[in-house]
Amino acid sequence: MSEVKLIECPRDAMQGRHDFIPTEVKTAYIQQLLGCGFDTLDFGSFVSPKAIPQMRDTARVVAALDLDHTDTKLLAIVANRRGAEAALQFPQIDYLGYPFSVSETFQLRNTNATLADSLERVKQIQELTQKAGKQMVLYLSMGFGNPYGDPWNAEVVEQWLARLAELDIRIFQLSDTIGVSSAASITYLFSNLIPRYPHLEIGAHLHTTPTTWEEKVVAAAEAGCRRFDGAIRGFGGCPMARDELTGNMPTERLVEYFGSELTGVDSHRFAAAMEASGHVFGPLPA
Repeated sequence: MSEVKLIECPRDAMQGRHDFIPTEVKTAYIQQLLGCGFDTLDFGSFVSPKAIPQMRDTARVVAALDLDHTDTKLLAIVANRRGAEAALQFPQIDYLGYPFSVSETFQLRNTNATLADSLERVKQIQELTQKAGKQMVLYLSMGFGNPYGDPWNAEVVEQWLARLAELDIRIFQLSDTIGVSSAASITYLFSNLIPRYPHLEIGAHLHTTPTTWEEKVVAAAEAGCRRFDGAIRGFGGCPMARDELTGNMPTERLVEYFGSELTGVDSHRFAAAMEASGHVFGPLPA
């Protein structure tokens, strides 16, 4: 198996928490994660503080990080042109991530935009991103189905992926926004899309329960996926999921499955980060 890119997502783990995590705590934790050997950290977002109050200090966090001794890249989520302009003020940020839903209902709920409006936002953000010498990461949210009855199948996902790829976007994450993916649907999507678009990097942002993580990882990997999002201990994930045990793919499971050699993750530093996560999110369960 070829090298696997792991993207650690402390932003996703933190953003839904009710109590505000102090800026210095966020910064120290992300600084520690920068030493673990991840390909990328999805570390923060430049969105309305009314919408995501937990991320209102992202600018302060990135300004405080020391990037002199890491090869890990930084990714920030944005939802419109204003957010992109704010993020691009920081040369430390390598990637701008945008959540593009293949479900119109969810796009309206998530970013107050229709799919047509969202496509225009993507065009604007991509133009700004390219001018700055950065890259976009397009999250195809509701990529494995939706609860609204909006059309979903591999052809719908491919239609949007192809259209967005025409904008010279090269990195896509198929996102299981509500935790409905199965081994079968994961195989179905990745085995259809990866061979057809070998010039694109098509990754997985999967949500899972403690008992289903492995079948999902195996299905994606066997279908050719080599880019995986995760969050230490599975924090965050899907507030709309029907199963309260559904959360982000636990990064430790990805490290366990693929190993340090394929992922580049330093096992000792990762273990220390796992321990530190208890100070950020609470103690490990007994």
